[in-house]
Amino acid sequence: MDPSFDLTTRLACEFIGTAILIILGNGTVANVHLKGSKGYRGGWSLIAMGYGFGVMIPALMFGGISGNHINPAFTLGLATWGLFPWAEVAPYIVAQLLGAMAGQLAIVATHKPYYDRTEDPDDILATFSTVNAAKSRLNGFANELLGSVVLFSCALAITHSPLTANEPGTAHLALGFLVWGLVAGLGGPTGPALNPARDLGPRIVHALLPLKHKGSSDWRYGWVPVAAPLVAGVIGVGGWHLLLG
Repeated sequence: MDPSFDLTTRLACEFIGTAILIILGNGTVANVHLKGSKGYRGGWSLIAMGYGFGVMIPALMFGGISGNHINPAFTLGLATWGLFPWAEVAPYIVAQLLGAMAGQLAIVATHKPYYDRTEDPDDILATFSTVNAAKSRLNGFANELLGSVVLFSCALAITHSPLTANEPGTAHLALGFLVWGLVAGLGGPTGPALNPARDLGPRIVHALLPLKHKGSSDWRYGWVPVAAPLVAGVIGVGGWHLLLG
């Protein structure tokens, strides 16, 4: 984060950055899961790549301005360890949630004909939010917790590494590969979300929109991809801070 940029500018970057994450990430899921799309059944590798670029692009755009948190759990974790002002936590989180919802609305608007053709409600929900493949909240929580701890601790280690001290662009480029690898490696059980805004914002949109063949928004599971990354933010940021910070 660069304090020379005012809060309004940084919030705008968080809003746009989170929207880009959803457009590229959930947009790839929509491409793979919605009938009639040219990427239909394109596979998990394509989805992992989409989320990797969904983090990489805004990181390169806004990493030097807002810090490119685009994730409430990261914002909260940084504040918990004194690395981000508490007064800005709520505005950042609101901007991230609104950005995620805006990005999801853009996906629905551009993919509406394919939503109409898709009859499986699970395929539709997958383009919005995560679902545990084993229908287990415990397994989902464990998966989201592990992935998020790795995400936050590794992201800080990469961006503060002596190897990238003079090349911050390289560090932010590497974040995309980190997320790409995490989604590829831990994507089977839940998705994964690794980010409360990435799951909650689109899940709210799913609940509100009158889509054809839409099933449940699965709020029984919906707390898991919110709570697990929030806990992981404190653990992951703290682990890096105590060891290397």
